Amino acid sequence: MSEKYKIHDSQQLYFVSFATVNRIDVFTRRLYNDIFVDSLRYCQQHKGLEIYAWCLMTNHAHLIISSQADNLSGILRDLKRHTAKALLRAIEENLQESRREWMLWMFERAGRRNAYNTKYQFWQQENHPIELNTNDLRQQRLRYLHQNPVVAGFVDTPEDFLYSSARDYAGRPGLVDVLFIG
Repeated sequence: MSEKYKIHDSQQLYFVSFATVNRIDVFTRRLYNDIFVDSLRYCQQHKGLEIYAWCLMTNHAHLIISSQADNLSGILRDLKRHTAKALLRAIEENLQESRREWMLWMFERAGRRNAYNTKYQFWQQENHPIELNTNDLRQQRLRYLHQNPVVAGFVDTPEDFLYSSARDYAGRPGLVDVLFIG
């Protein structure tokens, strides 16, 4: 892996993105979205994850994060591992899920291609963390992250998207406690 895409200092702000394997649109159901949100909250409360911005799209997530308390790479690894297990279990148990067999087949197929997995692979392995070491870069990534649902055509304004910190930045209650980028 390139040195460019590594977390060198967990206390700095990083923009990270990660996607489901094959860009499978898992996050079209509230049940799955809420599992992801609960995992973010857990990492905040128990692992020292500091969230400055976030957005969950249908097949990927964007975060601006840091950690004063722990290794940010380890927190991200744990977040992805836990959400993968919880989401796969929810998909397996959701008999009403019309895409259930297809999604599990796709995750299993991806898992067979990766020697580190025992059965399924849910997330792509890379996160491509980018250190946000200037205010201009922070503001640019914050705008990009919050505009994602608008560009995708889901909402007209960023703060109308439930699964995003744009609500917090607009003074509306959000789903996850965020620290603000100045």
